[in-house]
Amino acid sequence: MENNSVQQSLKLFIVLSRAHRSINDVVNKYIAAQGLNPTEFAVLELLYHKGEQPLQQIGGKILLASGSITYVVDKLEKKQYLERVACKEDRRVIYARITEEGKTFIEKVFPEHEKQIDEIMNILKPEEKQTAIEFIKKIGYKAYE
Repeated sequence: MENNSVQQSLKLFIVLSRAHRSINDVVNKYIAAQGLNPTEFAVLELLYHKGEQPLQQIGGKILLASGSITYVVDKLEKKQYLERVACKEDRRVIYARITEEGKTFIEKVFPEHEKQIDEIMNILKPEEKQTAIEFIKKIGYKAYE
C-alpha cells in the first residue's frame, strides 16, 4: 500500500512539474515577443502593481536570487522602464521605481498576459480552481516544513 502512495506522489510531482512547464512556456513566449525575459517582466509587474520596492527585497518577492537583481534592474533601466531612487532616510537603501514609459508598456501588454493565463485556467470551473488553489498551497506549505 505504501508503495502505491509513493508512486502516486511521484506521479503528482511529474504532473505538477509538466503543467507548470507547459503554462510557463506559453506565457514566456508572449513575454519574449514583447522584448522582455520572464524575470524582467516579473520585476516590472511587481513595481507596477505594488509600487516602488527596495532592490534588496525584489528578489524575495519574485523568487529570484539577489545577485541577479542588479543585472535585471540594469537592463530595465537601459530600456527606461524603471529608475533607481535613493532612500532619503537610509543611504544604504536604493529603490526601484517604474517610469512612465514602464507604466505605458505594462499597461499595453499586461491585459493580454492576464487573458492568456485566464484562458489556460478556464479549463477548470470556479470551484475547481478554488480546490486546486487550496490543494497546491497545502503541498507548498508542506514542502517548507
